[in-house]
Amino acid sequence: MAIPKRRGVLVAIILVLAVALSVVLVTGVAVWNAAHTDDASRVQSADAIIVLGAAQYEGAPSPVFAGRLDGAKILFEQQRAPAVLIVGGGQPGEGFTEAASGRHYLIDRGVPESSVTAIPVGSDSLESLRAAASYMDGHGMHSAFLVSDPWHNLRIKRMASDLGIVPYASATWHSAAVSQSTRLSGYIREVFAYLYYRLTGR
Repeated sequence: MAIPKRRGVLVAIILVLAVALSVVLVTGVAVWNAAHTDDASRVQSADAIIVLGAAQYEGAPSPVFAGRLDGAKILFEQQRAPAVLIVGGGQPGEGFTEAASGRHYLIDRGVPESSVTAIPVGSDSLESLRAAASYMDGHGMHSAFLVSDPWHNLRIKRMASDLGIVPYASATWHSAAVSQSTRLSGYIREVFAYLYYRLTGR
């Protein structure tokens, strides 16, 4: 009788693994599709452009961050939204936040000061988007273009939607996507980050 019991346990394990693999594969396809979908190609305007922060060095945005900021600048110059919100805090002991350095970067490149708001909150995407949602709610804003790296699109759109923002992803490919291996690792990381968020809300 032990053999059928063992066989049943083995079948159960195989089924669980098959379901888990299916979930990962389906999520991977969704992440890939979202990364290659630019909502700005079908949506003309929104209330704001939200730039997700990235590393900065003594007030100078990293290449990854600069790529996102340049993408937001293009959207602003196309008159897609009247306001640019830059989110992201700083590391302990740093004199600059991601949001502040991003704001200076855009102003130095011709975006009007009155159109750029720094929201220096958040050490991750969810915290930053929560702060952006609070700001938008207080200023009568409801929709936003989200500018980050492409593989983030699915997760940040889900987060923004859960926070009450109508989200449109418009990622930049001119930042972290410097090689095929970088892109692949970005996709793999985002698959599990998205699943973690869906499971835990964090």
